[in-house]
Amino acid sequence: MRRFWRGLFIFMLGGLFGTALGIAVGLFIFPFVFPPPPAAEQLTEADRSELAATGTFIHANPSDPVHWGRGKVSVYERTVYLEPDFEVGPGPKYHVYLVPNAGVRKEDQVTGSMLVDLGRLRSFKGSQRYPVPAGVDLKKYPSVVIWCEAFGVLISPADLKAVN
Repeated sequence: MRRFWRGLFIFMLGGLFGTALGIAVGLFIFPFVFPPPPAAEQLTEADRSELAATGTFIHANPSDPVHWGRGKVSVYERTVYLEPDFEVGPGPKYHVYLVPNAGVRKEDQVTGSMLVDLGRLRSFKGSQRYPVPAGVDLKKYPSVVIWCEAFGVLISPADLKAVN
């Protein structure tokens, strides 16, 4: 009888761990299997204030095939606009940050910085706009990065070049 209860306990414990692992893997893989549709947001006249800077997203670590990005970004006085050619590899909980460091290529250049979180990335592909909070001096932020908050990983940085 004791052997029966021990076997039942091990069976239940295995079922519990298997379910938890299945849910965790499913949540991680979900964005890869069912990505959101491409975004197609347009700039409004209010967004098209003075163009302050432009940049291009790059693959910061070519030896990492999962975390990559490409496409252009335009920064206006009140809006950060990811251009229609923007695209990143899918993943969980990506955010768009303004970062006060130039030439960002590693995670430690983002963590510990006084960055500005513009919000969660709405799509892995296509044009998107993010309002810049009032009082932010764009001259102090020479980089825009896509950051995975779930794992603390740099996905793709863009070095900004001032327009003037």
